[in-house]
Amino acid sequence: MIGVGLLGSGFIAESYADALLDVRNAELVACYSRNPARSDAFAKKWKVTAHPTMDALCADPAVEIVIIALPNEIHLAAVEIAARHKKAIICTKPLARTEAEAQQILDIANAAGVWHGYAESSVFSPNVAKAYEMVKAGGIGELLTMRAREGHSGPHAPHFWDAETAGGGALLDMGCHTVESARHFFGKDNKVTEVMAWGSTMAHQDKTTGEDAAIALLKFEGGQLATIESSWIERGGMQLRHELVGSAGRIVTDSSVGPVWGFIENPVGYTVEKADAETGWVYPVPEETRAYGFSQQMRHFIDHFAAGTTPSETFEDGVVVNRIIDACYRSMKSRQWEKVA
Repeated sequence: MIGVGLLGSGFIAESYADALLDVRNAELVACYSRNPARSDAFAKKWKVTAHPTMDALCADPAVEIVIIALPNEIHLAAVEIAARHKKAIICTKPLARTEAEAQQILDIANAAGVWHGYAESSVFSPNVAKAYEMVKAGGIGELLTMRAREGHSGPHAPHFWDAETAGGGALLDMGCHTVESARHFFGKDNKVTEVMAWGSTMAHQDKTTGEDAAIALLKFEGGQLATIESSWIERGGMQLRHELVGSAGRIVTDSSVGPVWGFIENPVGYTVEKADAETGWVYPVPEETRAYGFSQQMRHFIDHFAAGTTPSETFEDGVVVNRIIDACYRSMKSRQWEKVA
């Protein structure tokens, strides 16, 4: 059984802990949080050892893989500590705040010779995986364009709203998902060459200086185009949609639309991430960690770690995603197409 240590105790850490229950050959054994009370509560809930520091968790001999589920600004320090202890590392998205910082993270992991995985969940979502199979099988001919949307009413934790510390707003937080899904569908050898982006703080001026709505156009070397939409201003739950257009058809996926919906006058508890309302029309998503690809992602990572092979998403992908998003932020300022270095 492969021992896993989890850095973080927020929403994404809970999602990863739940996802690991679906992995037969791995077990969550340790946790760390910057808030000792939350760390203790997390440890009690998941029946694991709570460590007082990141260093203590990474030094734990029972931990073989460290999962980083911490705010963006702590990723670099966490990777440095885990790599120093020669632990395999899985880091949540985005890998970093900028390409330069992401490259530092990759360099540290490579210099230490540690196995690494970039936890981009969207490409592991079951309906996105099925759409990918259909595209690769030639079902819609040559893939020409992709439009992808990720939206909700805003982050659940205060640190997301601090754009200066976090590295960006909705584009960095949510666009990193759709940028990577575009690379996934169009091929990672088919590089993004130019981008055009727009972003604005439209609804949350009291909370952030970062963009709460953004749109980006990604031109690929092969001539294809991806449209990426990221939003923190959409109330009523998650929006997770892909529209793939080919020379012989189209495919649509929507991870936020499940088989259950209804009108309720009395609250029933948690229904879906970012629901915004407890009564009225509700659209719960059963088994969110599976529907959003967290379980499948963790199985993929653990299987590859156990086999000593490279997963489909690594820190190298995280660097490329940050590179593309950096170019998008340059375009927001210049209001022109910007080359992707």
